[in-house]
Amino acid sequence: MPELPEVETVRRSLAPAVGATITDAWSRGVGLHMQRKPPLAALKMLAGATITAVRRHGKYLLVDTDAGKSILVHLGMTGRLRVVPSAQEREAHTHVVIGLGARQLRYADARRFGQVDVVETAAERAHASLAVLGPDALNDGVDPVALLARAKGKKALLKTFLLDQSVVAGVGNIYASEALWRAKIRPSMRAHRLTAAKATALAAAITETLVRSLENHGTTLRDFIAADGSEGSNKEFLWVYDRDGLPCLRCKTLIKRTVHQGRATYYCPTCQAA
Repeated sequence: MPELPEVETVRRSLAPAVGATITDAWSRGVGLHMQRKPPLAALKMLAGATITAVRRHGKYLLVDTDAGKSILVHLGMTGRLRVVPSAQEREAHTHVVIGLGARQLRYADARRFGQVDVVETAAERAHASLAVLGPDALNDGVDPVALLARAKGKKALLKTFLLDQSVVAGVGNIYASEALWRAKIRPSMRAHRLTAAKATALAAAITETLVRSLENHGTTLRDFIAADGSEGSNKEFLWVYDRDGLPCLRCKTLIKRTVHQGRATYYCPTCQAA
């Protein structure tokens, strides 16, 4: 699933759409996992509006217009949001098309785990999907004091705790493993055992991990591409994720893979002993 660096990469690559006027909208009419169907009527009402900005909170994108409405997009697991020439053949599993004259903003999603909606620009946080989100891991930063306070009394595994988007919005499976390795903390440690020192190290590690991936335009393992069709190169720079059986980049111990609540987790049994 695309995480913060991937979604931010898409946001930046959508810059050519800013200033374009929406001419029409189309939907396949098939339900997505996070909603029954994209709201075609609301999308069509944006015809004549100009795109003024593209924003992000956590893993959600917001395409703002001068009509006071924003198009809310979540890429789910396999979603792709691209700006392409209108004459270009639609790729398989295209679900929503926003006309921009000679170009189109297209949303395709093979597994249909994403979301496309229309929200009030000034009140987007009232939307059910955004209302539950915590601070954005990059735009707002990761506060170690707040992180420690949220962990207090929580018996969930620390890796699972980090995946809770109400704690820090934008951190997903890849970067939770990466940040915990960077902070030298075992993913299976219970969240309530987090100390002030470890919270400080973890907060810094989350920031470093996300910034590093963003500099490499995100991690493409299979499906992720930016709005211009380019892939991210961060796969070549991962410290621990998807490296089971390979030597730890710090101590040369072989990286191990385990599963926490159905999600693959990678860690070094030596560096992350505590």
